[in-house]
Amino acid sequence: MTYPTTTINPHAAQPTSLVALGKSLWHNRQLIVQMTRREVVGRYQGSVMGLAWSFLNPVFMLVVYTFVFSEIFKSRWGGIGGDDSKTQFAVVLFAGMIVLSLFTEVLSRAPGLILSNVNYVKKVVFPLEILPVIAMGAALFHSLISLGVLLAAFALFNGYLHLTAIFIPLVLLPLVILTLGLAWLLSSLGVFLRDVGQTIGIILTVLMFLSPVFFPVTAVPERFRSIFMANPLTFIIEQAREVLIWGHLPNWIGLGIYTFTATFIAWLGYAWFQKTRKGFADVL
Repeated sequence: MTYPTTTINPHAAQPTSLVALGKSLWHNRQLIVQMTRREVVGRYQGSVMGLAWSFLNPVFMLVVYTFVFSEIFKSRWGGIGGDDSKTQFAVVLFAGMIVLSLFTEVLSRAPGLILSNVNYVKKVVFPLEILPVIAMGAALFHSLISLGVLLAAFALFNGYLHLTAIFIPLVLLPLVILTLGLAWLLSSLGVFLRDVGQTIGIILTVLMFLSPVFFPVTAVPERFRSIFMANPLTFIIEQAREVLIWGHLPNWIGLGIYTFTATFIAWLGYAWFQKTRKGFADVL
């Protein structure tokens, strides 16, 4: 694979505007697709099952989580035709897992993105800003497979699909934007502060249990509910279930506010990345 080269000084100031970001993503779109494909295929390289693991892994975790939280912790959801069976619990749980996995997969890798691609920093002038985008592309691929499993399971258990499921890309888009912004920030911090990689793992674990993945928000005591609602995953998980499971239209106003906020955070993360990237080569 050939990478774009340029005579730009790697220590020079880099553009930080969203327009510059858009131009970079468009200019490097083929490289992003190629490296995302390599990322997905390379994850299962050498395994007998190959890409089938991307299907088997979420199914296996779905079975385990469903057993633990429906049988041991006795978590319950109502609202699907009055049915509170384990199969219906499974699809509701799976919807939350898809959102959670998309977020955590990218951010858990973010602190090591530059550290694991030192050659791109030192030996070639490479568009480093696309590395979080490539990680997001791989995560979206696995989320798409998981979403297909969810829709197939829902159709199998209920005999129909809600037309509102077509809105799921619009529901996930604000989370994708927010996650990219945080990934740019963390990938930069990970170069200068190696403890970031360990810290983010703890933070993501806390966010998992402060998200309505394994239980509904209504099960949270009122005095703690504001903490759960402040979690950036909560709103998206609830909206994903609205369109996929309950058959309701998304909260357009809420999504609009979330998208605006996520875009601002993404710009801050990208600007920080661009401002600090000139120091990567010196540290590495």
